[in-house]
Amino acid sequence: MPNQNPRNQNQRQNQPQNPHPNPNPPEDFNLKETSPHLGGVTVSGGGERVSTTFDLVEQMEYLYVRVVKAKELPPKDADGSCDPYVEVKLGNYKGVTKHLENKSNPEWNQVYAFLKDRIQSSTVDITVKDKDMGRDDFIGKVVFEVSDLPKRVPPDSPLAPQWYTLEDRGGQRARGELMVAVWMGTQADEAFSDAWHLDAIGVSGDGVANIRSKVYLSPKLWYLRMNVIEAQDLQLSDKSKPPEVFVRVLLGKVVMKTKISQTKSVNPMWNEDLMFVVSEPFEDHLILSVEDKVGPNKDEVLGKCKVPLKNVEKRSECKGVISSWYNLERQVAVEGGQRQEVKVVGKIHMRISFDGGYHVLDELTQYSSDLRATTKQLCKPSIGVLELGILSAQGMCEMKKKDNRGTTDAYCVAKYGQKWIRTRTIIDSFNPKWNEQYTWEVFDPCTVITIVVFDNCHLQGANKDGEGLKDSRIGKVRIRLSTLEAGRVYTHSYPLIVLHPSGVKKMGEIQLAVRFSYSSLLNVLQMYSKPLLPKMHYLHPLTVFQQDSLRYQVTQIIAMRMSRAEPPLRKEVVEYMLDVGSHMWSMRRSKVNICRVAEVLTGLNTFCKVVDEICAWKSPFKTISVHIWCLVAMIEPRMIFITILLYLFGVGLWNYRKRPTHPLHMDARLSLADTATADELDEEFDTFPSSRNADVVKARYDRLRCIAARVQTVLGDLATQGERFHCLLTWRDPRATALFMAFCLVAVTLLYFTSIKWLCLSMVFYVLRHPRLRGKLPSLPFSFFKRLPTKADSLL
Repeated sequence: MPNQNPRNQNQRQNQPQNPHPNPNPPEDFNLKETSPHLGGVTVSGGGERVSTTFDLVEQMEYLYVRVVKAKELPPKDADGSCDPYVEVKLGNYKGVTKHLENKSNPEWNQVYAFLKDRIQSSTVDITVKDKDMGRDDFIGKVVFEVSDLPKRVPPDSPLAPQWYTLEDRGGQRARGELMVAVWMGTQADEAFSDAWHLDAIGVSGDGVANIRSKVYLSPKLWYLRMNVIEAQDLQLSDKSKPPEVFVRVLLGKVVMKTKISQTKSVNPMWNEDLMFVVSEPFEDHLILSVEDKVGPNKDEVLGKCKVPLKNVEKRSECKGVISSWYNLERQVAVEGGQRQEVKVVGKIHMRISFDGGYHVLDELTQYSSDLRATTKQLCKPSIGVLELGILSAQGMCEMKKKDNRGTTDAYCVAKYGQKWIRTRTIIDSFNPKWNEQYTWEVFDPCTVITIVVFDNCHLQGANKDGEGLKDSRIGKVRIRLSTLEAGRVYTHSYPLIVLHPSGVKKMGEIQLAVRFSYSSLLNVLQMYSKPLLPKMHYLHPLTVFQQDSLRYQVTQIIAMRMSRAEPPLRKEVVEYMLDVGSHMWSMRRSKVNICRVAEVLTGLNTFCKVVDEICAWKSPFKTISVHIWCLVAMIEPRMIFITILLYLFGVGLWNYRKRPTHPLHMDARLSLADTATADELDEEFDTFPSSRNADVVKARYDRLRCIAARVQTVLGDLATQGERFHCLLTWRDPRATALFMAFCLVAVTLLYFTSIKWLCLSMVFYVLRHPRLRGKLPSLPFSFFKRLPTKADSLL
């Protein structure tokens, strides 16, 4: 039902046709400023605060247990062997190392971390046991009092492990020794990232690797330009028909084809560019084949050529690339078809180069986190440092069912430049706390960092390739660095919003701490005077089709490389981070862009209204003031520019008090996500090609036709006005052109004998004349312009 409250309709931009308004109140999607306790730890005894590198996160204390190795363990099995493992127990929590078969001097080097807030025992029991088919045998144990454990604060060196004699159940000395280290520390400890955490005790097998925090680097990417010029001396099997020759190029899994040559001979010509994306190291080969189209869906290979990528020239500027001739080879049957022999069946002329002067676009330009060229020689030094503290999340929604109850296993992924980070997974928590801090070098302030929260669906390590299992998206945050003040720590709670086919949903909130700092303001200001992208993008721009094709290749390369890491960043994570599919049609996005255009034009509309009020003498004081200003401007023309610039300066100064004090965030209302209808959302999430039935597709097509008809009318009106200007001198209407030329001649005469100042003043006074001196009919120039012919007369 439409919103009946005009005030709410204005605030939320509610659409009257929306049958499913979002039930959440608007404030649920707002950004909230927080005051977390950041940085520093307190040293026991002294009470003073010690600054650490983790100053953008809340300090979390952990009890660390490092189990290194054991020696001289007694045999427990009947055959005199020992299969030892270690059990670390702290109250109700315990961790178990792997058992090593037939080892009396085993080595584990395993670290366990127990969150101090969850410790409910006064002792840490470290027990060595022998793995057995039935009940495991007890070998010995070491017990530590939690209150007596030493505290380590980085940058202190790691605590050295020591040998401890094992004790039996009665506390007497037993055979064997165990090397361990037990201490209290924080997440700043070097052992933190490799430790087996308390909340991961229920994870086993390969799933352990899927919960740890890691840093990833995108592969170094290059644009490969292949200019196919011509071929010579091709051997055609059917000489009775004109050849239709084209070149097919294969690089990895990407296949591209040139157009069919217009030269119908054995020496075809193309002079066509094909662009690929290649990652280092260059292991693949460029495989091309010259083919002749001999029939429908039937192509004959005339010859093949293989070019190693490691031999391709790299260029960083727009200098020419030396072309080369390559032999085309084909296997030909000899000696009655008994064996195959490779023969040269022609030549192909090409230019191949790695264009390092471009920035390989992996993200949308408006959300890009890196704008540097591929070649290092063209990259400027960094201008600052970006620090991100991922603190915690609150109010997370349940993402899946486990043991007949809802649960969420959340982790964060952040990307800036080539560096990706992944936090550890917090198991089974709707209010996870990560408190992890990361740092990036900044090369351009006009860039964006992206943070996304996912639900981990690979805790048991099953289905390693991710087939059938996908990590669910929980929400995304983008922060533009240029909107941040230097050195200030921004601590806010960002809403995690996801758009589902059923509507927009708030999945929770994530608390972040962000700081952008730099040493030289001059270096930052200089970046605003430089082009956004490397100069090769402007000297040899890529077409829209090339940009879309290359960005698709980049996404596939990064997804494949990240999926091979340990733990992997899977394809669905990479694609969501890189906004794959954002170019697809969406009724909601179209409405958003219309609203954005309308908002941009609001200032122009306001200015036009003010001019109309002045011309209509609604405020005689304003109109007379404009007359006086025009007289002063005619006497002193510099006042025109001075007045305009002072006005702009005054507006900026007035808006300073209303400047934003917090970063931008994902806005559900601005995105019209809370007013989109169910059918619009279903269309947005539909596959391509559509998977809906014919009636639904027909209805959507008819709706699209209605919208396109309005856009078509607007574009037609714009084209009409432009064609009327063009027709002034083209003699399409001889009388109109003659009148316009006569007007130009009279105007030249007047300008020659009349001062330009007084002529301009007369025009202004004419425009500002009193309403009593105005007529209701259109003016003479407007009427003349409306009568000019356009090409619309020739349209069917």
